[in-house]
Amino acid sequence: MIFGHGHDHDSGGVVTPEQYRGYYWARVATVFRRPIFRPEHEAGINASAVPVSFTWRRRRAVALKDGTRVPRLVKVGGLVGLVCVVATGCSPDQVLRFGWPTGVTSDAESMRQLWTWSVIAALAVGVLVWGLIFWTVAFHRKKSDELPRQFQYNNPLEIIYTVIPFVMVVVLFYFTATTQQEVQAEEEPDVAVDVISFQWNWEFRYPGYTTPNGEAVNTVGTTDWTPLLVLPTDSNVEYRLSSKDVIHSFFVPKFHFKRDTFPHPDKNNQDNVFQNTIDREGSFVGRCAELCGTYHSMMNFEVRALSPDKFERFMDLRTQVNPSTGQPYTTAEALTEMDCGELCNPNSVTTIPFDPDRQSSSPRQDGQAVGAGN
Repeated sequence: MIFGHGHDHDSGGVVTPEQYRGYYWARVATVFRRPIFRPEHEAGINASAVPVSFTWRRRRAVALKDGTRVPRLVKVGGLVGLVCVVATGCSPDQVLRFGWPTGVTSDAESMRQLWTWSVIAALAVGVLVWGLIFWTVAFHRKKSDELPRQFQYNNPLEIIYTVIPFVMVVVLFYFTATTQQEVQAEEEPDVAVDVISFQWNWEFRYPGYTTPNGEAVNTVGTTDWTPLLVLPTDSNVEYRLSSKDVIHSFFVPKFHFKRDTFPHPDKNNQDNVFQNTIDREGSFVGRCAELCGTYHSMMNFEVRALSPDKFERFMDLRTQVNPSTGQPYTTAEALTEMDCGELCNPNSVTTIPFDPDRQSSSPRQDGQAVGAGN
């Protein structure tokens, strides 16, 4: 853009400062969508001298060079079409989950339902508030110095916007409390397991099952083998948490539940018991979710959920002596003996064994080949 004096618009494309000033005010008027202030009237500029490219328009200013302008309706339609195309890649189930991950317990589904309805309520309030804001901005802009109608003494309106939020909070509190009670509810368990954490691994004991030597069936993780917590599906499982040293945390992401493990929980009045019901077979990674020392990041385990009949077969083997070793079956040996496909893999499939090598630049990858589990 070239500025000069004494040149018209058609001679070489030279634009005078007065003409550029007019274009600038047109852009300002476009942004604020106000009735356009025409500076040439106050400056004594002949409006007819302003070239066609700088004529005032209420909606928007056009560029210095002529060009085809895409109608707004076409732009909006294109944007809506793009959103529809992108939305086709989302399944209805995922849309209604609003980002909530898939769980494998009945408690996880209860929490998902609470989350879904909470988001729907929040979106409803958001749409109402956003709509009122846009409506006010679009149709109640200041157009004169006249004082608009005041509502500060409108008693019915004040009662409405006080009662509605109160009712919403009460409803949300009710469903949150009922969901929490459902998650914390305790009944007679079908299977109980003692979860014992220590730096930096896990031990799982089944007090309802004993080996031929009279000890409770247990599984202990090592640096060569990730401990497997074998559990039945469609059964009420009770977890009793404790720690041998520092505070750890029992966390299975697919359970959507985490609880810290403390030393001597009975002496510290800690709630160290919870229950759940796993609704499908599979392998689910478990972790320590409380910073507990040098090897905290490697303190993993795996939940192996089996159908009730497979679980009973597994526990039958765990309470017997392995003829080939003369010792009670270990977890890995019992799963190998069952030979039920991937679910009976004697090694973890969701994580790798604890690696004590602090000099290594990457976690050990060959631990899966070791199958000496307890």
